[in-house]
Amino acid sequence: MTEKYNASNISLDQILNYIKSEEIAIPEIQRPFVWKPRQVRDLIDSLYKGYPTGYLIISQSPDMKLKDGTLSLGKKIMIDGQQRVTALMTAIAGLKVLTSDFKKRRIKIAFNPQASEESEEEIFKVQDNAILKDKKWIADIAELFKSDFDQWAFVNEYCQQNAEVNGSQMNKILMRLLDIKNRQIGVITLDKDLNIDEVTDIFIRINSQGAKLNQADFAMSKIAANTEYGGNALRKAIDYFSHLAVEPDWYTEMAKDTLFMETLYASKLKWLKDDQESIFDPDYNDILRISFMYKFGRAKLKDLVSLLGGRDFESREYKAQIAEESFAKLSEGVIDFMNQYTFSNFILGMKAAGFISNKLINSQMTMDFAYTLYLLLNNDTTIEKSQIKHYVAKWFVMSTLTSRYTGSPESQMDFDIKRIREKGFLAFFQEVEEANLSDTFWNVRLVQQLETQVINSPFFNVFLAAQIYEGNNALFSNGTKVGYLITLMGEVHHIFPKQYLRNNGFNERIQYNQIANFTYLDTQVNKEISDDAPNVYFTGAIEHCENGSSLYGNIADINCLKKNMAENCIPSQIIDMDYSNYPEFLVARRKLMAAKIKDYYFSL
Repeated sequence: MTEKYNASNISLDQILNYIKSEEIAIPEIQRPFVWKPRQVRDLIDSLYKGYPTGYLIISQSPDMKLKDGTLSLGKKIMIDGQQRVTALMTAIAGLKVLTSDFKKRRIKIAFNPQASEESEEEIFKVQDNAILKDKKWIADIAELFKSDFDQWAFVNEYCQQNAEVNGSQMNKILMRLLDIKNRQIGVITLDKDLNIDEVTDIFIRINSQGAKLNQADFAMSKIAANTEYGGNALRKAIDYFSHLAVEPDWYTEMAKDTLFMETLYASKLKWLKDDQESIFDPDYNDILRISFMYKFGRAKLKDLVSLLGGRDFESREYKAQIAEESFAKLSEGVIDFMNQYTFSNFILGMKAAGFISNKLINSQMTMDFAYTLYLLLNNDTTIEKSQIKHYVAKWFVMSTLTSRYTGSPESQMDFDIKRIREKGFLAFFQEVEEANLSDTFWNVRLVQQLETQVINSPFFNVFLAAQIYEGNNALFSNGTKVGYLITLMGEVHHIFPKQYLRNNGFNERIQYNQIANFTYLDTQVNKEISDDAPNVYFTGAIEHCENGSSLYGNIADINCLKKNMAENCIPSQIIDMDYSNYPEFLVARRKLMAAKIKDYYFSL
């Protein structure tokens, strides 16, 4: 049997030349640049020290689709190693790269010629302001690799600024750094006759140290490689939507893609150029998953990969008709996903339920299923339209409280989608509630779940959503809403002040940072309370209100204060509590928080 690849070594300099001449191309089965700056620094350090950096996998397949929509004939296709090659582009070639947040920028790596491998000083660092002020650091190594770099002049200037450095020694150090470009990189080149499926399969089998591709990546490769059923336009629609959701101003750049602007999809996402909402900015993974669940009634993206390839699950054969139908259905799903009215109303429903900020969203999978459910119910004639938002919000809260989509999300989503189709949503939802939201859940399990110091706990976030939904004011405030503090200026503060607890023996974070000890307060109120014991500052607040004045905030009426304490779940007995009662306070407040969440859920 003939080999499907050959192995060779290519110098880093040659690879950089391939990049500059665009002989190396990036295919659709690759991700954007996702490395952190520190990882770029580590790669340069490994090259400098002569450490192995792994193989690059290159394909010469003539029919693979590239980022610009053209075919790859005559080009070298980077199948594995994009992150490393892109790191070299930005650190050594000095080129800007498009990061995962759709920003073009340089990652600059600095070099310290005075450090050694034996010393504790770092030889390379990611450039920062401190490095720019320190004369011993070469702030950007890309300057040294430019074709017009004058090494003699550079060494002289460096030695003038660093009198303790010997010019001859400095020259040798620079020679070693510049020798990086002669380092040999292992390259595996795949046979040009391999098709996209075989190339993708090889990628799966490679034990790469780079960013691992997931099923959404492979689905995108299937979509982009297809020209017969409009795959390239669909791929762009998905990519462009996720880009615009994060950066609406990018629309002017998108509009330069004249071929795309002539497609059906262009008008469907034009509205995003004016969109400023950020509680749900879906990426390509979310768009694929939601569109697939909604139109196909399945949730496992590996099934989408198979269907786009034409697989018949019953006969296990591959049929062109199935591929064509699958592309058509997915396209319909993506178009419905992008619908401004539908998307905007879903967001409005989530915000109306109290989830006004992405800070309150713990699970993207839970959000994905919520939007899928919205799309499904929007096309269900048995569901009253005015109730859709309420059902979706309620399902989202139930899923969040029970961690429904955090263990094996695809399997759970697959199960839920199929049961909704079989039984109808309302009947299935009733079954789920009866199975998961018993009195024991509300009175015991939820109270236990609130025993955590994780500030981003889903249970604490649902509690905050409940406060926002009910229009609750922050503690000691009449008019400053909790929602306002969350979105604009507020911070959570300790009801039993942190320093007060530490002064009295509660020294561990797990003790004083319990979420039952957190509440949103105006910063000025927090400063006024300082480190007082709760029995001191609550008693003072009550006495002032009884006299018609306010001690903290702007509440000067005792009934208003009691209402304010109740909506923030502050136990009434707090007026008698000091540090010795702290554990008792936590238990009491958790029960009040759980009761508030329960009331909130059943009012949705």
